[in-house]
Amino acid sequence: MKQQKSPRILLLTTLMMIVLTAVAGPKPFEGVITYKITYPNTKISESQMAMFPKIMTITIKGDRAKSEIQTPMGPQIEITNYHEKTKVGLINMMGQKYAVAETTDQILEEIKDEPTPDVRITDETKSIAGYTCKKAIVTVNDKGKTTTYEVWFNEDFGAENPNFDSPLYKDIKGVLLEFSMITPQFTMVFTAISVEKQTISNKEFDVPADYTVTTKEELQSKLGSGM
Repeated sequence: MKQQKSPRILLLTTLMMIVLTAVAGPKPFEGVITYKITYPNTKISESQMAMFPKIMTITIKGDRAKSEIQTPMGPQIEITNYHEKTKVGLINMMGQKYAVAETTDQILEEIKDEPTPDVRITDETKSIAGYTCKKAIVTVNDKGKTTTYEVWFNEDFGAENPNFDSPLYKDIKGVLLEFSMITPQFTMVFTAISVEKQTISNKEFDVPADYTVTTKEELQSKLGSGM
């Protein structure tokens, strides 16, 4: 006869499973986030606006991500490893394709002189693409000029250091579902409009064979010489 477990053993087993689940944390996200890009209060002509990208996608699998924006020159892609804190830019210039890899040290060197942002996490929340997001206020003082950014993020994607390479948002421990980029010419606002969970192949994060591997310095030299 099969021996029955006592209620005490069943209770202990259940408690152990709850503890193990809590320690493991959220399961890493696998899927695609699609963002719409808007340009509020931007004073440019309609013909110029037609050239600006309107959609960005981020494909995520655990600690790896691939962002892609379509431009008139071709798709501009960045492959990022959150855990290793490295990335590869895939630059398409009218069919001329280059892959530029950056190490952690190179990324940190690039952003070391950027002003340190002040990040305040608020109690305010809102739903974006079906996910409850927290609001952060990011304030930057750059040479006496203060700029404030409103950011909405979610920590349930299981991504580690998803903003490590951003001088503005590196201290926010979550995936940004609404954020902005402000330049002297225009403001870009990225807002997630869909989050689709799906199986992502590891090949999605490989550098395609038709891209020439180069350094940022070599690429800048080519651009300076008119390619």
